[in-house]
Amino acid sequence: MSEITLMSDPKVAAVPVEECDERLVDVRAEGSLLVDPRKQDGAGAFAHLRVGVLDRLLRAQERLPDGLRLLYVEGYRPLSLQRRYFTEYGDELRAAHPDWPAEDVHAAASRYVSPPELAPHSAGSAVDLTLADPDGRELDLGTRMNASPEESAGACYTHAAGITAEARRNREILSAALAGAGFVNYPTEWWHWSYGDRYWALATGAPAALYGPREL
Repeated sequence: MSEITLMSDPKVAAVPVEECDERLVDVRAEGSLLVDPRKQDGAGAFAHLRVGVLDRLLRAQERLPDGLRLLYVEGYRPLSLQRRYFTEYGDELRAAHPDWPAEDVHAAASRYVSPPELAPHSAGSAVDLTLADPDGRELDLGTRMNASPEESAGACYTHAAGITAEARRNREILSAALAGAGFVNYPTEWWHWSYGDRYWALATGAPAALYGPREL
């Protein structure tokens, strides 16, 4: 995909899912990843991924330059929470752009929050993460994690112009490690990477997604 394909694009929804029934596992049990608590919830859902996704994440960490580590922020997200996020952001866009038709609001919302029925997070196949130094301090990647396109003036886009050379270099390091382990990036969010979902299948040419929405 040479141009940005949004999660709301009908081509994404058209990808079939051949659910492999791989289990969700708590990434904290493995012990190798730095896990940030900012998205922590009572059930610990945020810390779960499909086992195959976690395996690839650990491979990605091994590909990082010495002294750097992945900082895991959020993986699995229950469908109820995904629906809430999508609705709230859509409401913000409608308030800011009352002249936009519903389909434009839906597409614009998908730059930042996936439509619930397609959400890789709710399949346990997506992870939001960044880079940290040996002391666990976040590196500069140009914006805060989860900065919206409006807040960041578009700097949240992975290949955005206008970020510093240091931030660009750190994004390239993160991208090389994750892409090398089989992940694909959602280009409007430098921190969002996935494997095995519909967006991944479309980006890689796979005939079907491996993972669909699950309940923890």
